[in-house]
Amino acid sequence: MQAVFLDFGTVSTGDDLNIAPLLALLPNLKVHRVTADAQVDERIAGCEVVLSNKAEITRARIEANPALKLVALTATGVNNVDLLAARERGVSVCNIRDYCTPSVVQHVFATLLALTHSIREYDQALKQGEWEKGEQFTLLNFPIRELTGRTMGIVGFGALGQGVARVAEAFGMRVLVANRPGGAREAGRVDLDDLLPQVDVLSLHCPITEATRNLIGARELALMRPDAVLINTARGALIDAVALAAALRSRQIGGASIDVLTQEPPVDGNPLLAADLHHLIVTPHTAWAAQESRQRAIDELTANVNDWLVGGRRGRVV
Repeated sequence: MQAVFLDFGTVSTGDDLNIAPLLALLPNLKVHRVTADAQVDERIAGCEVVLSNKAEITRARIEANPALKLVALTATGVNNVDLLAARERGVSVCNIRDYCTPSVVQHVFATLLALTHSIREYDQALKQGEWEKGEQFTLLNFPIRELTGRTMGIVGFGALGQGVARVAEAFGMRVLVANRPGGAREAGRVDLDDLLPQVDVLSLHCPITEATRNLIGARELALMRPDAVLINTARGALIDAVALAAALRSRQIGGASIDVLTQEPPVDGNPLLAADLHHLIVTPHTAWAAQESRQRAIDELTANVNDWLVGGRRGRVV
């Protein structure tokens, strides 16, 4: 069975993950660290199994490869695969779920604590000699806030949102969950417009849909408290980056932690990369990337392939 892994470099530095079980299932697997879009057609030609994270598997590519039987992803999102074409051609498509929850939750609170405890600011002040020049044993140059008693708002209450909620409650925070954007109202949840003025922290964990694109724009930011913190570890397009940059400059909100942008890498720039933005942490889509989570992604991929080989439907979206 001919198989190819198009973009192993999206989950591994090269030798930090164990893929021996996957190679045992697919002994003819060709592993590529990176595959440019112009190389995809050549590399998937004649393959029955295509493994990928972000490579585009279009209708044209599916139709040009009659041997193709399985597209298995090391991701939850399947927007890079033409699912209708796969269904029409009898090509199975698998994704993975709930493989990086511990890492994402850890990232949410790592950046939240850095912002609310002014960790970077105090570290920089110390390196600039401010402590040595101080008149007392401590510096109180920057504000520090406790999380206990604050309110955490969560948009998207799947495994990730629920994981964040559990840790928030462990910190003594009150948790409010937003109704699903574009969906029916649910008992115990709050409409986004009603939630925004109440929260000290807003954490986004929902997918991109027509209802969630630019979910947080100028109007929504204006509803938030002036000391509120916005955290996005989901998808860049959930937030209007121009509006958020303006809100940070005018101190309309207290801060933000952004792990995802609309274009990754941001080769065309992004308003949130401006050097004059304070109380902002931007990370390069690494919230999910603890080694354990990346290994879990490979293990889940392997389990999906193994199940498919014996006629199962594990992880199947098509």
